[in-house]
Amino acid sequence: MAVADRRTTAASRQRGLVISSHAMKNFTSRPVVLCLSGHDPSGGAGLQADIEALLAQACHAAPTVTALTVQDTVNVSDFRVLDREWVLAQANAVIADLPIAAVKLGMLGSVEMVETVLEIMARLPGVPLVCDPVLRAGGGGALGKEDVGYAMRERLFPVSTIATPNLPEARILAELPEGSADECAERLLPHIRHLLITGGHGDESEVHNRLYCRDGSRHDFTCARLPGSYHGSGCTLASALAGRLALGEELTSAVRSALDYTWRTLRDAEAPGHGQYVPRRLPLDLA
Repeated sequence: MAVADRRTTAASRQRGLVISSHAMKNFTSRPVVLCLSGHDPSGGAGLQADIEALLAQACHAAPTVTALTVQDTVNVSDFRVLDREWVLAQANAVIADLPIAAVKLGMLGSVEMVETVLEIMARLPGVPLVCDPVLRAGGGGALGKEDVGYAMRERLFPVSTIATPNLPEARILAELPEGSADECAERLLPHIRHLLITGGHGDESEVHNRLYCRDGSRHDFTCARLPGSYHGSGCTLASALAGRLALGEELTSAVRSALDYTWRTLRDAEAPGHGQYVPRRLPLDLA
């Protein structure tokens, strides 16, 4: 065989290996979840929580930064929402390259960012959207002006698959300062198909989480109360839920899976700082 022929054959084999390898990667790729969230430098919440929780669901996180915060495990002291062009550029680069199986929303921080998300979702028709309405940090600090909650309810909820507020957030969104979970759901369900209102903000011995559906059905999930307070529990839950939906799990089952996973991360939580506990979202050998 001539040298040129041998080179051609070797090149052909190399291309074949590349093609086979690429096909194998496509076949075994994990579902991709686009995360639009803020960055928490303490690592307890925000995009790091999203990434860890999605890794635990066997999904690939594609993190798009919406805001930068100054916070620790105690509270947030400042934040800056990124320019919409930067957020759009990040998201569009990911959408053009990766097959998005679900979208998870965290901190947006401004009405303009709500509109930016709507523009992004217009490129992803039919993709499940989990909206975690991050309005306050675990320590109570505000993460957006009051009109952000209104914009979420009126603009984002209609294009979302499910929202996952805790009861204080649900009260803000429903504009019912003393409302019960049922009263908040009645006010919010005309805007969204599914609503998971999480408990744990009282002193009851059990935590009651309730999934409300626009068709009138309701599902209750109860778990044992754990001691202490936690930084990033809402991010963990919403990301895990987005991951379960990306994997194709039915919504009610996905909610149960995400709640069970989140409870385990809180049970195994650690206290790396001077404030709240941080959920342990990955096994010790991966964390």
